[in-house]
Amino acid sequence: MTNDGYTPVRLVTRRGGVDCRYYHIAGASKAVIWVGGVGGGWDTPARGLYPHLCQKLIKKEINSLRVRFRYPTGLYVSVLDVIEGIHFLEQQGIESVGLVGHSFGGAVVIQAGADSSDTVRTVVTLSTQSYGAEGVSRLKQGSSILLIHGTDDKVLPSYCSSYVYNLANDPKEIIFYKGATHGLDEPGEQVHQMVHDWLVKHL
Repeated sequence: MTNDGYTPVRLVTRRGGVDCRYYHIAGASKAVIWVGGVGGGWDTPARGLYPHLCQKLIKKEINSLRVRFRYPTGLYVSVLDVIEGIHFLEQQGIESVGLVGHSFGGAVVIQAGADSSDTVRTVVTLSTQSYGAEGVSRLKQGSSILLIHGTDDKVLPSYCSSYVYNLANDPKEIIFYKGATHGLDEPGEQVHQMVHDWLVKHL
């Protein structure tokens, strides 16, 4: 384990390796997968949201797996990366999974949630794109979704989240942060608390 609280993990697939960072404690039955956008790497929105909550949720006995896309502009292959992450968590004894994605990653986690097992209990999107998110209506019955967007997003306008919200089944919630841009840095602390509380409640 690194000083930052995670264990580097490489998921070996027939399509190549998927690099991950696994924050975990023994005996946990819940976990969250976190993915970024087309920038690739270990990018995170909202002033370090991902590493912060990965460590904070451990205190609630919720593990976390950050997944780095192999090809961060390829929607289909990125969905497969997340599904591989779900399979890995299931092999670790995880029974309830949440998926969190920013920007392009929002569409990725929606598709992955729709195409995977009943293990996925909730999805959270941050400044999501609408392209590729049409499958939100296929999320398993009872799976919840939270959509967060800034009203001043110049990259992906907030109506992208409105479009997805209108397609989604209940339980669902949408939150707009006035004046917030694509990275959601302006309401960072509020986003941290909202996402934390949502995951604790819905997993």
